[in-house]
Amino acid sequence: MSQESPRVLHFFKTYYPDTFGGIEQVIFQLCKGTARFGFTSEVLTLSPNAHEAPIEFSGHLVHQAKLDIQIASTGISLSAFRKFSELAKQADIIHLHYPWPFMDIVHFATRHGKPTVVTYHSDIIRQKTLLKLYRPLKNCFLSSVDRIVATSPNYLATSPVLNKFRDKVVEITYGLDKSTYPIPTPELLEHWRAKLGGRFFLFVGMLRYYKGLHILLDAMQSTDYPVVIVGSGPVETELKEHAARLNLKNIYFLGALPDEDKVALLQLCYAVVFPSHLRSEAFGLSLLEGAMYGKPMISSEIGTGTSYINVNDETGLVVQPSDPKAFREAMRFLWDNPTIATEMGKRAELRYLELFTAERMASSYAALYTELLTERKA
Repeated sequence: MSQESPRVLHFFKTYYPDTFGGIEQVIFQLCKGTARFGFTSEVLTLSPNAHEAPIEFSGHLVHQAKLDIQIASTGISLSAFRKFSELAKQADIIHLHYPWPFMDIVHFATRHGKPTVVTYHSDIIRQKTLLKLYRPLKNCFLSSVDRIVATSPNYLATSPVLNKFRDKVVEITYGLDKSTYPIPTPELLEHWRAKLGGRFFLFVGMLRYYKGLHILLDAMQSTDYPVVIVGSGPVETELKEHAARLNLKNIYFLGALPDEDKVALLQLCYAVVFPSHLRSEAFGLSLLEGAMYGKPMISSEIGTGTSYINVNDETGLVVQPSDPKAFREAMRFLWDNPTIATEMGKRAELRYLELFTAERMASSYAALYTELLTERKA
């Protein structure tokens, strides 16, 4: 163990500056946040255009192994074995981010012997056939690590996998640092206000199958509420075609936008809509961003962290999944009751400040790292 600054090695299949998803944001906040508690973090990831030398990114090093092939969303890299082994020798803590079956193989093959934390971001939902083949490796992997982190009490309560390893599971929720978000210029705010009007619902996120945006589009039939969708992804064309079939005139597909524009829209929007209907949506960081900016929310009850962020009738409304009518009624209630919507938004921001700051997350992980290092030393 390093005397002055214990080193943490994060390992995940994608990371900045290549990709900018939710897990990447969590790892970034952990690298930045745990530095204040004396930990030095580095990240190993896969990239189709891997740099041989590490990249300095916002105060920490990012190492890239060449992505050789992708099978069922699982990136594979032969050079990752060597790079992980070399970096693990210099690390005091290994921090792995589940699910990623290739990571399990690297973990066993390199025999690194270091204290290991796994953040359990999600159950595997879609690849049911492959999951049967993977299950023995998954169970061996989760049995071998020192701690497994569940990202919300809701997910822990509803995940059979986490409950199987309950004796080594700790709860640490995700957290965001508002000070790392840009402040939009008055000109940018005025630009979007002029384009979108004074009141609109907002969705921000990758356009994936489990986000339930087809449900949102169905809910918008026979309404005139403006709805703004920010993001791109695999089902983007399909969603636009669906909106055209429904003849929706009140929807704005804005695509992926820079962070400053995203923040401007979060500040201007009336409420945040988050119709994810499958457990693949384990938490919902963009939903948390809505709470951080004091917005009321509408989400679906899928037994995950979304209902830990958004508490029904307190910070917003939670409806049954895959129910366009229920979602439409929730939108109507907020739209017709601006005083209640404003109060919900205020409570959402207070809940963020109490439970979901990056400082709170980093402090909890720093305590966990210290505990593991103390155990190993003893």
